Amino acid sequence: MRDDDSSTDAVDARLAARLAALRAERGWSLGELAERSGVSRSTLSRAERAETSPTAAVLNRLCAVYGRTMSRLLSEVEAEPALLVRAAEQPVWEDRPAGFVRRSVSPPHAGLRGELVEGRLTAGADIAYDRPPVPGLEQHVWVLEGALEITAQDVEHHLAAGDCLRMRVWGPTRFRCAAPEGARYALAVVLP
Repeated sequence: MRDDDSSTDAVDARLAARLAALRAERGWSLGELAERSGVSRSTLSRAERAETSPTAAVLNRLCAVYGRTMSRLLSEVEAEPALLVRAAEQPVWEDRPAGFVRRSVSPPHAGLRGELVEGRLTAGADIAYDRPPVPGLEQHVWVLEGALEITAQDVEHHLAAGDCLRMRVWGPTRFRCAAPEGARYALAVVLP
């Protein structure tokens, strides 16, 4: 077991509570949310009770329904945002089965449209998002180590270390790690 498991569990518990609160704010039943998001009632129920951490794909669907970026949702489960975020205090979220680790380097903040995220994918990781959390979201993906294959608007882009892909996200996207050693990348996200 890694040292940061307890902090990951705490984030999962706060995320579960926030997901339940968002649904309650809208007065939706689990069934209504399942219809809107395309996520099963049982998965939603387990995520809201912190019995499981939602996958990146499930979280993306929920963000789309709630009109939030993933970073914004994750920032809502953190304490009051600070201007300076030390490396040791940057929130980390993991989708272990998918081989994805996401560090919120500069979390979203009220009044600011941009944020910076570090992503890590293990070798062979393949994450597909069926829709953007916010249509027209601007993303800049800068590969720091390894290689990525990113598909957006039905075009596959092959990125090596040092390459940067700029895009507006309107439809499905896919991030696949083509490097045997895994990949690390910086993702700049700008709300439209």
